[in-house]
Amino acid sequence: MPNLLDTLQANRVVPLIQANKPETALKISEALIEGGLDVLEVVLRTEAAMDCLEAIAKSFPHAHVGAGTVLSAEQSKQVIERGASFIVSPGLDAMSVDVAQNANIPILPGISTATELQQAWNMGIKTVKLFPASLVGGPKMAQALSSVFQDVRFMPTGGVNPANLNEYLSVPAVLACGGSWLTPVDRIEAGDYAAITALAKDAKKIAQNK
Repeated sequence: MPNLLDTLQANRVVPLIQANKPETALKISEALIEGGLDVLEVVLRTEAAMDCLEAIAKSFPHAHVGAGTVLSAEQSKQVIERGASFIVSPGLDAMSVDVAQNANIPILPGISTATELQQAWNMGIKTVKLFPASLVGGPKMAQALSSVFQDVRFMPTGGVNPANLNEYLSVPAVLACGGSWLTPVDRIEAGDYAAITALAKDAKKIAQNK
């Protein structure tokens, strides 16, 4: 399997998966992979999230299946045990970073200021999540930070959608963008997984035109 950063560079888009039961999570994942996206972030926002993560990791071993909304070192340990191949957090937590680095698992901590990014950089982290991207300056913020931290790559998340995806991906330092628009709740509740596949294909088209 190609490493995570290479696959992110190829996909340019990371869908967020939130489900109340593993069966639904598997159907969402299958639809996204069919649409050409094989880096999946399972967010820890439901009671079933850990079970969903484990089910997806076991069912799609050739995909990069990570855990998002990871808030603590304890959660970091748990998601690694459940099969996460990378970790994404909304903020920068040194203990979570230690867990991931000791396990040799990539972690993309969330940053929203130069101070946080400098702290991450000094922890040896060169790929971060810019969050919440649309509220902290969007593409202009990523561009500004990259002029100082020239070896850092960004994954903006929060407010990214098809209308502004091009603008984000046009910033050279932006590796990929995360987003929940690829997994709309109403389509999932309706069982319309074909719509999710279509959204994934559309997003990949936008990304490949960059």
